Amino acid sequence: MRPSNLIYGVDDKPAPWESLFLGFQHVCIYAISLIIPVIVVREAGGSADQAAYMVTMSMIAGGIGAIVQALSKGPVGSGYLCPPVCGPSFLSASVLAAKTGGLALVFGMTAMAGFLEAAFSRTMHRLRVLFPAEVTGLIVAMVGITVIRVAAMNFFGLDMADATSEPLEVLVSFVTLAAMVGLNVWTKGKLRLFSVLMGMTVGYVASFFLGVLTVAQLSQVAEEPLVSFPIAAHPGWAFSWHLVVPFAVAMVCSSLKSVGDLTTCQKINDAAWKRPDMKNISGGILADSVGCITAGALGGMGQSTSSTNVGLSIATGATSRVIAFAQGGLLVFLGFCPKLAAIFATMPKPVIGATLIFALSFMVMAGFQIIMSRMIDARKTFVVGLSVIFGLTVDIVPEVFANLHPWVQPLFSSSLSTATVSAVVLNLIFRIGIARRVRLEVLPGVDGSEKIFNFMDQQGGLWGARHEVIYNAMSAMNEFVEAAVGYDLAKTSIIMDASFDEYNLDVDIRYQGKLADFPSDRPNKEELRKDPEAAARLAGFLIRQYADKLTAERDGDQCRVRLHFDH
Repeated sequence: MRPSNLIYGVDDKPAPWESLFLGFQHVCIYAISLIIPVIVVREAGGSADQAAYMVTMSMIAGGIGAIVQALSKGPVGSGYLCPPVCGPSFLSASVLAAKTGGLALVFGMTAMAGFLEAAFSRTMHRLRVLFPAEVTGLIVAMVGITVIRVAAMNFFGLDMADATSEPLEVLVSFVTLAAMVGLNVWTKGKLRLFSVLMGMTVGYVASFFLGVLTVAQLSQVAEEPLVSFPIAAHPGWAFSWHLVVPFAVAMVCSSLKSVGDLTTCQKINDAAWKRPDMKNISGGILADSVGCITAGALGGMGQSTSSTNVGLSIATGATSRVIAFAQGGLLVFLGFCPKLAAIFATMPKPVIGATLIFALSFMVMAGFQIIMSRMIDARKTFVVGLSVIFGLTVDIVPEVFANLHPWVQPLFSSSLSTATVSAVVLNLIFRIGIARRVRLEVLPGVDGSEKIFNFMDQQGGLWGARHEVIYNAMSAMNEFVEAAVGYDLAKTSIIMDASFDEYNLDVDIRYQGKLADFPSDRPNKEELRKDPEAAARLAGFLIRQYADKLTAERDGDQCRVRLHFDH
């Protein structure tokens, strides 16, 4: 069911010019991640030409990855607008490879990680137990939280080489963010669709007139050639067994982040979303591996789905997969047009920071919404709370993790990877002792509704069930007990067995006495006024309405009622 806040849903087809401009917005977000391959080349002592080559190939690989991810038929692709960017999960492993054997080793190991991810994707549908709503929601939220530091530094005009925030840079940041937020909140339709692109344009103009974007920087754009075919500069590939573990760990971290991104795509495109579709996620991870293999083959940075781009699609209300095709085509085109690509290289830091903060606001909220879509008890509170705390420790006291072995360094390279691993492990630990089938005994006339509600509320929290499903089960069970008392249905205690899995909640009610009637039609007013049995049928009718399926049978004086609730 399509959510009402979407202007273009996943299956909609915007006009060609709209798709082009919406795709261009996503290209602008992709451009922010191009600093990562530059860092890898600098750490290896490479040249500016090598950095430019790696950036160009990353763009081409990212374009191919975006298109493949949007494919809706076949085993490859999720069918969603969930484009990749240069993956920060691969940064530490890529720097290690660059220092060990140069860019050839980076490209060879990146391709190897892509093949490992392809194999990993084939097992995703069997790993549903690892990704309940609280874990996937945490991953989505932490994706946004992890990038806050980078966003804030750019927002205030800071980086590793510039520790002083200039007032004019901060002014540009606020003007850019205000333009994006204002257009998104107080406009509708087309203006909301292009709120980010228009806000970035305002940021560029403000940067130029306030001196943040200089004439010298614009001159560099003019000096770039219009067309280039950089593939001839490929340095080749290399492989090292010593780097298999670091790149495998980076791949796992990247894939887990992609689980969160793809889950968000599912949720924002379906108002009736209930749980992650692991088969769809498996196809998405496989598409992610194609982007990674392509990057390694061409000579680019490892690719990973972009949470910021997903946040952008939420903000603009445009999630059509057609936009991914437009973005992918633009990225491939820009890979062969250095002059146009150089425009993104000159993007002012305040514009980068404002754009990230705008998109991340939606991503963090999406994560919290996924977490709160389930009932939360003490166990799940610890899963979420401890994981957030341990994750943020990486950013707060990074020196604690500075001397870890290179093989495990990717696990602690960011608060996202640390929080994700922590959540998965804690979820498995806290599942110990949770019964999937429980029993409640109710004495009619003695035990009231409070016993039923407390029992199901506790179990719902342990199971991590959806609020509305547990509420319906509570109501049906309580209505039955009240009917048993009011209409003398049960001679002895009522036994209620409740069993749960991620897809079903079943309540099996057994008792001695008269079998209740559960009509499909509501008794009318005349029947209720004249027929003494009509009130009992009304109770049975209400119970049937709460359950998605109901069956009742009697064997002598032994009665059995089965209530089924879809989850």
